[in-house]
Amino acid sequence: MCAMDRTFEELIAEADAVDVSGWDFSWLDGRAAEERPPWGYQRQLGERVGAAHLHLDIQTGGGEVLAGVPQRASGATVATEGWPPNIAISQQNLRDKGVVIVFDEDEPPLPFADNTFDLVTSRHPVMAHWREIARVLAPGGTYFSQHIGPDSGHEVYEWFLGPKPTGKSFREPALARQEAEKNGLEIVGLEEAELKMEFFDIGAMVYFLRKVIWFVPDFTVEKYRDDLLRMHEHMEREGSFVAYSRRFLIEARKPGA
Repeated sequence: MCAMDRTFEELIAEADAVDVSGWDFSWLDGRAAEERPPWGYQRQLGERVGAAHLHLDIQTGGGEVLAGVPQRASGATVATEGWPPNIAISQQNLRDKGVVIVFDEDEPPLPFADNTFDLVTSRHPVMAHWREIARVLAPGGTYFSQHIGPDSGHEVYEWFLGPKPTGKSFREPALARQEAEKNGLEIVGLEEAELKMEFFDIGAMVYFLRKVIWFVPDFTVEKYRDDLLRMHEHMEREGSFVAYSRRFLIEARKPGA
């Protein structure tokens, strides 16, 4: 049965019961869509991993992005993750790739020696700890990452939580540049993109908010039932709910041989 043929209660009940562990969004296929950044992060990641000797992937999530990269570092790849449900998933996804998973709660310091890795990567880090990134990079090493940009998807949280000032967050690309340079790194590249997000049924939104918990940190179906019903009616009337995500790609180098 098509999602749009089901009632509000059926859609939210289904989405409230489904497993949301890991970082695989395939459950949303056909129910939500998001434009991809133009730079092709996973492809570029593979190119850099293939040229690296020792590689560290920070906040790997369920390891889905790294698992999709065919190249491997010539020495070793280590990945960190701090959310317990993702540890088992990342081990399952990366074990056959020879990647070592290290539990790390994403609070400094990183559990590695100074000047260790010639490549450090991260896709959508919750927080980039620039001092630690610079510390574990070997001289001449590179940090390559796709970050979540400022006010990303603010249309979603404003629907549930009300208006929020924009343009003053810790996710500004200029702030990332400033912090990287303050910690001795040289910016090699910095690109930005605004990308359309579209949700086609209310179940997709419930799943999204249960999985991406920082949009509405106290989200439950029961607490926000009235807002969900209002959004469901909006989707039926307009065909979808539209928001805009923001991403930036940053590459920084540690000076040295």
